[in-house]
Amino acid sequence: MSQPFGSRLAQAMDHHGPLCLGIDPHRQLLNAWGLNDDPAGLATFSKIVIEAASETTGVAALKPQVALYERFGSAGFAVLEETLQLAREANILTIADAKRGDIGSTMEGYAQAWLADGSALAADAVTLTAYLGYESLRPAIDLALSHDRGVFVLALTSNPEGASVQHLGPQGDSVAKRIVDATAQDNATVTGLGSIGLVIGATVIDDAKALNIDLVRANAPILAPGYGAQGAQAADMREGFGEAWKNVLVNSSRGILQHGPEVADLKSAIDDARKDINVK
Repeated sequence: MSQPFGSRLAQAMDHHGPLCLGIDPHRQLLNAWGLNDDPAGLATFSKIVIEAASETTGVAALKPQVALYERFGSAGFAVLEETLQLAREANILTIADAKRGDIGSTMEGYAQAWLADGSALAADAVTLTAYLGYESLRPAIDLALSHDRGVFVLALTSNPEGASVQHLGPQGDSVAKRIVDATAQDNATVTGLGSIGLVIGATVIDDAKALNIDLVRANAPILAPGYGAQGAQAADMREGFGEAWKNVLVNSSRGILQHGPEVADLKSAIDDARKDINVK
């Protein structure tokens, strides 16, 4: 690839807007679309979503939820490989929402699977969890940067249990803040948007302020789930992220996918979300 992931993502966001469409093939959605909850239904679902996204200017990236493919074992991973390939052919950036995290050679294995050129599972970026320490992710971070790919490290999540870990630490030095500060260090020498991103739940932006977290300094793309079906409103997100809003990639999954399976209806839902997010 000729450009770092951060640069490619910034260009996609400038051109299409900051909407990331999640590909979340839940059993309920498959059934609502008239599809079987099996690998064949999974494949049809994924193809329809990509077709809708490729025919609109409203999507900067696609984010397949890996767990919802993985539940079908090797057949599900085969569908995910095909989905990532179709997205590449449609020139849409992909973020594999795998939330991987480990140490040493195991982390290297995850990195090779999701970030190495030539891997059938390679996406433009992958989500990672730093529960074993930020530096445990170094094999994936280094491989991503050397292959012009990116990572998104979970920092603040909206699940109620998250605060019991993410908010811990001395006053002004929480676990979440340390993750953000480490990301800032990795992005410090980058001109433009960095390739080491963060996951910050759209419904917990106020926690970032309370924890004295500087998202602007991080110079990181911020993947923000929670918009739409999970309750976050675009206006509140713009206000909450403040100066960091320009780096925010707003994820919507169910809020858009519930309008399927017709491609035209999905396109309309994508356009509505894009307009809502982009209103100043």
